Amino acid sequence: MQQRVAITGLGAISGPGTTTKQFWQALVSGTSSIAPLGSLAEGSRISIGAIVNNYAPETYFPPDKLPLLDRFSQFAVIAATEALADAGLEPHSNATRHAAAIIGTGCGGKQTDEETYLQLYKKGQPRAHPMTIPKGMPSAAACQVSMNLGIGGPVFSVASACASGAHAIIQASLMIQAGIVDVAVAGGTDTPFTYGLLKSWEALRVVSSDTCRPFSANRSGMVLGEGAGMLVLESESHARKRNARIYAELAGFGMTSDAAHITRPDVNGIISAMQKALESTETSAESVAYVNAHGTGTAANDKTETEALHKTFGAHAHSLAVSSTKSMHGHALGASSALELVATTLAIHHQVAPPTANFTEADEDCDLDYIPNKARPMQINTALSNAFAFGGLNAVTVLKKPDF
Repeated sequence: MQQRVAITGLGAISGPGTTTKQFWQALVSGTSSIAPLGSLAEGSRISIGAIVNNYAPETYFPPDKLPLLDRFSQFAVIAATEALADAGLEPHSNATRHAAAIIGTGCGGKQTDEETYLQLYKKGQPRAHPMTIPKGMPSAAACQVSMNLGIGGPVFSVASACASGAHAIIQASLMIQAGIVDVAVAGGTDTPFTYGLLKSWEALRVVSSDTCRPFSANRSGMVLGEGAGMLVLESESHARKRNARIYAELAGFGMTSDAAHITRPDVNGIISAMQKALESTETSAESVAYVNAHGTGTAANDKTETEALHKTFGAHAHSLAVSSTKSMHGHALGASSALELVATTLAIHHQVAPPTANFTEADEDCDLDYIPNKARPMQINTALSNAFAFGGLNAVTVLKKPDF
C-alpha cells in the first residue's frame, strides 16, 4: 500500500529572516525584504535584491567548519537543522540514520568558484585551496546536511534551475511513497549574489531596477533573492506512531517539460503539469482554494501563468486566491520553490493566504485574484505550489489540510 506523505517540520532562512517564524511573519504582514544591495552591487547594474541581512556565520558554525562551507551549504544546514528540530526529531538518531536528504540547487557553490577565480586570474596565485572542489561542488549542501544531522540514507542533489527545490521535495516524497525511507529532509538552497552571477543576470535583461511586483501592469522584472527552505517529510505511519504534529499532507504532484524554449515559458507544458498534479490526487479543480504562483514579475511568466490557470481551472479560476511570495523573498532560484512550499504549508496550517506585495494595478492579461498587498484569512483545504524553471522544467505540488 502506498504511503501518504506528511509534512512535519519546516526550516527557512531568506531575506525575510533567519527562521521560519520570521519568514512567515514577514509574509503575512506583506513586508518585502527587497532592498538596495549596496557594495554587493559594485560593478553591476543590478542594484537591489533580497539578501539575508546581519547574517553572521560564526554564530552557527565553529571556526574549524566554516572553511569547508560555502554560503549555499551554510544556509542548507541552518534550514535543515531548524526543520528537523521543528519536527521533534533529533540529529544523529535512529530516525536520521535511515533518513534521506535531497537538496536542490540552481547554482551550487558559486561563491567558492568566484573566490577561486579571483585568486587565480586576478591576483595571480599559482594554486587553489585544497578544499575548493568539495566546498563548491553542487552536492556539497546535501553532503553537509547529511554530516551535520547524521542522515545516513539516500543523499544527493537535484539541479533543475528554479524548480530544483520542488523537484527535490517531490523526489523525497516518491521515496516515502515507495517505502524506501520513512523520513526525509528535502528542499533547496541558493546564494546568487556574486559578481559573476549578477553580471550574468544583468545580461539577460529580466531583472527589475526598482522592485518585484508580480502580475501588476507596471511590473518590470524579477528580483534576485537568496536563502534555503527545508521540509521534513514522513510517512503517515511513522508520523502517527510518534504522534507528530502534521502541518499538511503532500498529496500529489505533476512534473513536465515544455521541450520548447530555454527561457520562454510554454503554456501547454504548464497546463500539463497542473493537470497531472490534480490527477495524481484525484482532486477536482473546484476544491483548490489557493495557488502559490511561480509569479516572477516578468512580462512573459505572469501572463503565461495566468493563461495556464484559466485553461486548467476554467470558470473556477476566478474563485482562486493566487499570490506570489517572490514579491517578498525575491527569486532565490533553486531555493525559491522550497521557500514557497514552506509558505504554502503554513498557509494551510494557519488558514491564511499570504499576499502579493508591491501590487499596484492588474495587467489586462493578468485578471485573477492576486491577493494584493494584504494577507487573507480563508479556508484552505487544498493548495497548489507552482515552479516553472528555465529550460521549461515544471513542477507543481498539491498540499492538503491533514485528515490523519
